[in-house]
Amino acid sequence: MEVIGINEDHIRQISKQKQEDDWILEYRLASYRHFSRLELPSFGPPIDLDFSKIIYYKTEAGDIKHDWNDVSCAIKDELQGLGVLESEQHLDGMGVQYESEVIYHSMLKELEDKKVIFTSIEDAMKNHPDLVRKYFGKIVSNQDNKFAALNGAVFSGGSFIYIPPNTKLDRPLQSYFRINSRNMGQFERTLIIVDDHSELHYIEGCTAPNYSDSSLHAAVVEIYVGKNSKCRYSTIQNWATNVYNLVTKRALVEDHGTMEWIDGNIGSHTTMKYPACILKGDDASGTCITISVATDHQQQDTGARMIHLGKRTKSNIISKSIAKNGGNATYRGKVDIKPQALFSESMVKCDTLILDEISKSDTIPTNICENESSNIEHEATVSKISEEKLFYLMSRGIDKERATELIVLGFLEKFRQELPMEYAVELNQLLKRNL
Repeated sequence: MEVIGINEDHIRQISKQKQEDDWILEYRLASYRHFSRLELPSFGPPIDLDFSKIIYYKTEAGDIKHDWNDVSCAIKDELQGLGVLESEQHLDGMGVQYESEVIYHSMLKELEDKKVIFTSIEDAMKNHPDLVRKYFGKIVSNQDNKFAALNGAVFSGGSFIYIPPNTKLDRPLQSYFRINSRNMGQFERTLIIVDDHSELHYIEGCTAPNYSDSSLHAAVVEIYVGKNSKCRYSTIQNWATNVYNLVTKRALVEDHGTMEWIDGNIGSHTTMKYPACILKGDDASGTCITISVATDHQQQDTGARMIHLGKRTKSNIISKSIAKNGGNATYRGKVDIKPQALFSESMVKCDTLILDEISKSDTIPTNICENESSNIEHEATVSKISEEKLFYLMSRGIDKERATELIVLGFLEKFRQELPMEYAVELNQLLKRNL
């Protein structure tokens, strides 16, 4: 089945294919109406998309498989070549989305015994409807922005995770997203609830082959972090250079909760992504560590948003950007400490490395502190590779290309430290291919 172009009939067709309840179809249609009236973002890089030519839904896979032997050989071989199958041994569970649907899912039996739920959003809507309806669309409204509204209209695939109270996972859960068609749009919807006194590390990987036609990735991620709980969401995005990566990610954090976004953006034609923490509870904390690599005229417009509502809340934003071959790596962020968020703190640190004369970087912060007991610190640096460092390394027998690579990897060390070892190795390989 393939759906090209967007209108109410096509939305009904997608909903019917998924055999959805009436409330989901109503949500989709309301989202489409919001999408139709909302304008494209008035900030950031230009977005040149023909919404009538995008493939909004495509699947050939059938039901979700729980054994790789049941997955199509062609798809399995493709994912094997990308290292997806091998990475599963390091995880407590994995989901794989190919085009519009989740095609594979697994989770350790011990997690099922702990009442952990890790499944596709469609499966959760069928089997856990009350839980989904309680949280779905509450942090990211379908009126939030044009692409959140578009996701609300045509969402397909994505993960649903529920971690019960007093449950800590020893290893990460992972979802892997693959676009494999020209003009394909992928609109996964991820909803994560980490209940009180629990912990989760979730990893997301994304890739696509390169075509001359534009593809669109417009995901929505909503995360609820309960009292005294912790969630870490790690992303390494390596979309091809024909993909518009326009994503809304937001977390709500309760008392003494901790949310960590570890966000890597290496591929895509244009990225606009600003993971957010709404620090609702007292003593809640949020961290966002990002890297953006903009090369060959890529536009990486990334950053973070921290909204302080509770007392003694803390946020930390670390942004590392690299620009090369005419790329533009922009930090765009917002810290807003509200009047009631007494004795709160925020630290923003933006560092950019520009590797040639034709690339650029901008830092566009918005920092608002609305009470006298709180404070925001902001640092920003833009630099080139030091000739002294290059000379030092080359004087010890290292050629210029390898010396440059070592300096760049050192520049990104803070981000790499936050990844599990096997993903840090993957990141190194991606950086070597893109620098």
